[in-house]
Amino acid sequence: MSASQKSGQIIATLVVGSDGSTAKDGTSRGVTSPLDRARFLERRRHVDAILIGGNTARSEPYRKTPVPVVVISSSMINSLADNRQAYWWNTSPSEAIERAQRLFGPTILVEAGTSIILELLSLNLIDRLELSVTTVTGGDDRIDIQQMLSNFSHITSENEGETIFYTATH
Repeated sequence: MSASQKSGQIIATLVVGSDGSTAKDGTSRGVTSPLDRARFLERRRHVDAILIGGNTARSEPYRKTPVPVVVISSSMINSLADNRQAYWWNTSPSEAIERAQRLFGPTILVEAGTSIILELLSLNLIDRLELSVTTVTGGDDRIDIQQMLSNFSHITSENEGETIFYTATH
């Protein structure tokens, strides 16, 4: 782990339905809740950059972001051309984290899909996971919620409305 990673924090955020669905009708909007959306947007205001994958860039609304957004994609077709803060890099997630910290600052918010989050978890590069679980069921791209949380030693949860908010740290 580099010195820059120790001084900042890598935070992953993910919303899932109660059955582990990460998407419904092709987007996370199908599994989110108004409370989750509010927390999601607030979290973005306290980081130096956002990291997403190409699929997330193509299916989610990233045309306007409060901080730079880094897209990891082997396809260099930039679907965020009108976002002046969008950067397209054909690199690994770990290399993108290191480069984003160097260019934008130490605190990076990972809003990518599960494959990128799981890769970063396997490399022990995520310091905190903010996982929202809504009451939605019947979506796609399911994950095992408990398995994802098992990567962390300290987990707190808060029930608010129809959403359970987990914060998991080492």
